[in-house]
Amino acid sequence: MYDDYVMLPPISIDNKRNVMQRFRNIFLLIILITLAGGSYYWRTTEELSLPEGFAAGNSRIEATEVDIATKTAGKVEQIFVNEGDWVTANQLLAVMDTEQAKASLAVAEAMLVKAKESKKYAQAILSQRRSEVTLAAKEFDRTQVLVKKGHLSQEVMDQKRSQKLTAQASMQGASVQVAEADAQIAAAVAEVHKAQVVIDDSQLKTPRNGRVLYRLSEPGEVLAAGGKVITLIDVSDVYMVVFLPTDLAGKTRVGAEARIVVDAYPEFSIPATVSFVAPQAQFTPKAVETEEERQKLMFRVKVKIDPTVLAQFADRVKTGVPGLAFITLDDNAEWPEQVPPLIQY
Repeated sequence: MYDDYVMLPPISIDNKRNVMQRFRNIFLLIILITLAGGSYYWRTTEELSLPEGFAAGNSRIEATEVDIATKTAGKVEQIFVNEGDWVTANQLLAVMDTEQAKASLAVAEAMLVKAKESKKYAQAILSQRRSEVTLAAKEFDRTQVLVKKGHLSQEVMDQKRSQKLTAQASMQGASVQVAEADAQIAAAVAEVHKAQVVIDDSQLKTPRNGRVLYRLSEPGEVLAAGGKVITLIDVSDVYMVVFLPTDLAGKTRVGAEARIVVDAYPEFSIPATVSFVAPQAQFTPKAVETEEERQKLMFRVKVKIDPTVLAQFADRVKTGVPGLAFITLDDNAEWPEQVPPLIQY
């Protein structure tokens, strides 16, 4: 019955000490985490303790991201910028391979030349047919006079009438050929424009000032249409998004004065403006029945930094930096002392 029983070796004193040391380390770690969390909660609470007429929220600096992508499928030929580089509007960032587009352009230009020559030929034929109509009309008129005088038979006049009608029909056909040549020219011009657009689109330029955030492709890579090559951050549109409870969000208006204090520079605040207040609550319970539940509703508020400041400090903008956004709920309220003074610009 006990044949398979295996006696476990006794735990040594060293092993007991190691186990106890591990328990002590875990216990100390839990205490440190608790103290850190309590310290952060206390500090945040103190920072956000504001008088009536003000609201505040913790968040991070954000900026609008712009993806520079290829319009058509192709191979990346060159990229002229690296991550972190400052770029200005209309600056060339990258170039796609254009060999195929250039070949298409050459074909389209040749078709345009051919269409123009075809029109010249059609116009020459039309001129000839008009001359024939003029001659046939004159001959018919003379024949008609001679028939009335009895010098020519009715059969001759019928022949001249037929020649006149045939010349007119030929002239109409020549006119159609000229119109077809015009249509061919228009089609060739469109093909030339299409090929030129593809070549122009291969020059990837930035639509605005900004900083290169990501370099997503490298020369030699083949991308599909819409493939992203570079991501920029638009430093002219820098903001912070905070969430305010119902009682504060209801008093917040678009255009209200605000200030942003980032952790990296706590000695001054940055002028800003409320640019957006969400019309719909976030974190909304399915059914709001009590006043306590209504206070749990949070509204997203966007605070945008003054463009005048950004124009002077755009090269120093860094997204992801944490900080505080202070918002005025009463236009007549004076800024409290705990909000640092405005940056000098």
